[in-house]
Amino acid sequence: MKPVKRHRARRLLTLSLLAGLLTGCGIRATEVPTDFGPAPSRVHCSLTDPEVTTQTTRGVPVQVFLLCGSSLVSVDRAVRVPDGTADSARRVLVAQGLFDELAESPSVAEKEAGFTTDVRGGMKVSGPAPGDPDDTLRLSTSPGDLTSYALAQLVCTFSDSAAAEGDGSVVLGGPAKDRPRRYECTDEVRSRPGSTEPPSSEVPDN
Repeated sequence: MKPVKRHRARRLLTLSLLAGLLTGCGIRATEVPTDFGPAPSRVHCSLTDPEVTTQTTRGVPVQVFLLCGSSLVSVDRAVRVPDGTADSARRVLVAQGLFDELAESPSVAEKEAGFTTDVRGGMKVSGPAPGDPDDTLRLSTSPGDLTSYALAQLVCTFSDSAAAEGDGSVVLGGPAKDRPRRYECTDEVRSRPGSTEPPSSEVPDN
């Protein structure tokens, strides 16, 4: 047998044996080589750092929704609210504190666990404008100008806090000329914030 033919025969025999071994292991053999590259890193989206879990002693315990993987995951935070603050002012202070926590870069422990945020700093939160429902929170940036991730983070964080009425929704507006809308945080929004925007509906004037 010529060298080329012997080489081809050995190659075919090797491929045949390899296919048999793969089939026996429950792995389907492929006709072309595949290279999946290095194994993807796994994020566990959970925190065990005691410095993070005890930070709630620094103020009112709250939770904010950060991005981890492709979902929203809640983490513990704290916001400062002076004692004796009236309810209407308290809602705004809590909302501003929540926003500031969302805009802050995640801690080292949170980054190691896979957490990120799409909320950018500099936005101010205020109470209702004349004619707005009493539970309206107005943002210095229109909600429609936020990324779908940032809007989902804000809606889910606000709606699950003392900044809202506790029904899983929050009334948000932008600068005073914008009509406020009621936004909801749903399971779909929490699991797919990049492709599913929070459902919203118009609210009647006060």
